[in-house]
Amino acid sequence: MTASNQVAVRAEALIKTFGNTRALDGVDLEIPTGTVLGMLGPNGAGKTTTVRILTTLLRPDSGRAWVAGHDVTAEPDKVRRAIGLSGQYAAVDENLTGYENLYMVGRLYGMNRARAGARAKELLTRFRLNEAAERPAKTYSGGMRRRLDLAGALVAEPAVVVLDEPTTGLDPRGRMETWEVIGELVADGATVLLTTQYLEEADQLADTILVIDHGKVIASGTADKLKSQIGGERLELVLAEAADLPATAKVLAEVGSAEPVVDEHTRRAHVPVDTGSKALIEALRRLDAQDIAVLDVSLHRPTLDDVFLSLTGHSAEEEKDPS
Repeated sequence: MTASNQVAVRAEALIKTFGNTRALDGVDLEIPTGTVLGMLGPNGAGKTTTVRILTTLLRPDSGRAWVAGHDVTAEPDKVRRAIGLSGQYAAVDENLTGYENLYMVGRLYGMNRARAGARAKELLTRFRLNEAAERPAKTYSGGMRRRLDLAGALVAEPAVVVLDEPTTGLDPRGRMETWEVIGELVADGATVLLTTQYLEEADQLADTILVIDHGKVIASGTADKLKSQIGGERLELVLAEAADLPATAKVLAEVGSAEPVVDEHTRRAHVPVDTGSKALIEALRRLDAQDIAVLDVSLHRPTLDDVFLSLTGHSAEEEKDPS
């Protein structure tokens, strides 16, 4: 691939094996310049292995990849100069202040003292860390450390930013803060590869989503496109009595387009429907005829969680990445 202003990252038929485990089994991907690709899948799907190849930390067994027009195998130094990487765990020196962390990164990139200092102050302000700039990083909250780590990935103003599960281990507030920062990167026109196992994160942040499972790309497209692939809407009910779930499941099977899913603990039942409000009205009519009390009812489009379950046959359960 030659350098292109249109495509920032491209991978073709990447294969990587660890022992008897094939972590990647022919992965293809493409990220147009100035967009966000969300790579979605559970731990063990191959996301981190893909990131390590694209950031030159691993060599593929076969296949090729380019970042900012540079071959990751033939031109690793040029690739490293073109990327900023934030991994699953904040890579900050806890004994240094926020300012010192960013200043050190700038110096390691070859910036002179004045430029490194100016860039550190600029990023501390941008990431809302200027008030904590002179405090040791060990006093920062999880969300603050993550913002400092993201700032470090941007010190050298990279062409491509790689965020490998950036909200892993954060509490809800820290996740929201990180989403805001990533949103700002996107607004500034950054090209971003985001790996995540959080379905709502991909839905919120990515222009295009690539679903990967057991080392293979099983679907790609916008969130809306992926949701439309499994069709229809979801009819969901919450019952007053768990004992009524079997009869409710029978009704939903008759008005729906697939087998209903029942959760006894929450007294919920849901099913895909093709006829929208007509299916809802018919279901309620039949349940009322059986004196089944419904506490809540909703009709909504499929979520990315529905998409993942439909595509893979399982939820995004935790597994260890072979790499």
